[in-house]
Amino acid sequence: AGYIGSHTVLELLEKGYDVVVFDNLSNSCEEAIKRVEKLSGKSVKFYKADMLDRDAMNKIFDENPDITALIHFAGLKAVGESVAKPIEYYKNNLGGTITLLEAMKAHNVKNIIFSSSATVYGTPESVPISETCPKGVCTNPYGWTKSMIEQILTDVHTADNSWNVVLLRYFNPIGAHSSGMIGEDPQGIPNNLVPYIAQVAVGRLDHLNVFGNDYKTHDGTGVRDYIHVCDLAAGHVKALEKIDGANGGVLIYNLGTGIGYSVLDVVKAYEKACGKEIPYVICPRRAGDIDESYSDPSLAEKELHWKAKYGIDEMCCDSWNWQKNNPNGYKS
Repeated sequence: AGYIGSHTVLELLEKGYDVVVFDNLSNSCEEAIKRVEKLSGKSVKFYKADMLDRDAMNKIFDENPDITALIHFAGLKAVGESVAKPIEYYKNNLGGTITLLEAMKAHNVKNIIFSSSATVYGTPESVPISETCPKGVCTNPYGWTKSMIEQILTDVHTADNSWNVVLLRYFNPIGAHSSGMIGEDPQGIPNNLVPYIAQVAVGRLDHLNVFGNDYKTHDGTGVRDYIHVCDLAAGHVKALEKIDGANGGVLIYNLGTGIGYSVLDVVKAYEKACGKEIPYVICPRRAGDIDESYSDPSLAEKELHWKAKYGIDEMCCDSWNWQKNNPNGYKS
């Protein structure tokens, strides 16, 4: 029911899949699923459940014996918070994944697509980053949980090579569905750039904090590869199609546009989208942030027949459309 999950559920429904959703709603809202049902005209079986709860996980598989694959989005995801709360991050993200895998194994479901992250590359040796770049030393516990879960899933396949594992390394998802009905609704103060800008644009926050302007980039602010959440959702469906009927393996794909934009580039694009000035204040760097990170997405293009369609202007327009229609998120 979270940001990327809800958009992917909609994409799956539109492609004819039956979908079962579970979420503990710690950083999401059941209203998102209701809106997905409205947009698609189809119903979704929803369980409020925590992946650390073994009985709840087994119950979902027991009650839905037709499940053939799982897309694993669940996890705590704030970089800064992970530095302050490492134990919570390791317990939730690693412990929850293991509980989930035990339930999958018990019910003979051996197809999993995992929401990984470009953060597993650590500080990249060079950009753009391809899947052959070595995984690096992660700069925060959130990144380490993603990297460790990749290893756990790889080891599960090594032990039983009939498992199909797809590791999707996301770059930076932004934007929202063009209907303006679903989008990113972080609980509390946003950790990610665009929802933060959006809340400034709508008047919920009075300025944007820009963390560092002394990076080795064209304007001193951090450069990232931003990808429209609908492009990302389409990538999951392509990954599911790829493993349908496959005989086991571990596949790794970067999902990004291959273009890097700085924080201030995004601010300018958002100002253009919303027609307002976004006031910002330069603050000290955040622990663990790197200069620049953007993808080489050519492997996904070649093997999944997937390519990002949307540019930064469309991403910001769709984000603003969501934010202005839902100034208080799903509570609007």
